[in-house]
Amino acid sequence: MADALSDVLRVVRLVGGVFLQAEFTEPWCVLSQAKPEDCGPLLPQVDDIILYHYVLDGCLAVEVEDAPPVTVSAREAVVLPRNDPHRMGSHLDLPPVESHDIIDLAADGSLASIRCGGGGACTRVVCGFLGCRNLEGNPLIGALPAVMHVDPRKGAAADWIRISFEFAADEISAGRPGSETLLAKLSEVLFIEAVRHYLDSLPDEPTGWLAGLKDPFVGRSLALIHGRLAEPWTVDALAHEVGLSRSALADRFTRLIGMPPMSYLVRWRLQVAAQRLCMSLDPLARIAFEVGYESEAAFNRAFKRAFGMPPATWRKQTAEGKAAA
Repeated sequence: MADALSDVLRVVRLVGGVFLQAEFTEPWCVLSQAKPEDCGPLLPQVDDIILYHYVLDGCLAVEVEDAPPVTVSAREAVVLPRNDPHRMGSHLDLPPVESHDIIDLAADGSLASIRCGGGGACTRVVCGFLGCRNLEGNPLIGALPAVMHVDPRKGAAADWIRISFEFAADEISAGRPGSETLLAKLSEVLFIEAVRHYLDSLPDEPTGWLAGLKDPFVGRSLALIHGRLAEPWTVDALAHEVGLSRSALADRFTRLIGMPPMSYLVRWRLQVAAQRLCMSLDPLARIAFEVGYESEAAFNRAFKRAFGMPPATWRKQTAEGKAAA
């Protein structure tokens, strides 16, 4: 199970690097959704944003459309894995202030601390932005809820996460260098902790990628696919490895994951290939072989069906985008 989860997290390619310390005073309400361009030069060439709010003092409520509000107290966090538009505040029925109207870029292009509200009780928040590549089609991100409430105090890393966030927030307030790097790494750890908390809290019956990860047979199949991606897997071979019949594994996998095992395998191979094309200068033939294609021609056809262009063109366009950024 851990192998599949770790593998998917690696391909998400988290890049934590933009954050701010905010002070809100009652009554207050903010409407927020970060965009990659809002993060300026600190997160160049990211496609998506994962957003979090870590409450240092006070409390706040967070609400996304079609979901009940979540109350977040001091030393707790809320993570929005798909960066959905959301309201947060002391009173969510107030007319909200647009977050873009209260966040100003500092002279060096980084995000400055912000203050907003009516002057009452104060809530201090560290807001973090995780830049990501290749989120579209990622099975983990699609399986997570829109809002994830995290209490780091309940995890093994509780004390050092809390102490580190408080220290880094003080460093930001004092204008000392180095806190950016610390918060960047903390952002990644906090997201991983949020995923683990959510996975541990799942009941046994729901469907979805995380439910499949917890299933003894489907979870083992996922671990095999992710751990031995280049192997010429068939449903029969997977079923033999996990100790089920071919039809039983296919039915169980499709019910939980939402697609047959071989469809999942193809999709994941191409996700990994896209990452390799972006991150390395390896020849196409080598990438094709390492993700399980016997020929470059077969890889080209599969990649073009998924991404709308051949891998060489996709790599060139990605490189040109990086250069422009």
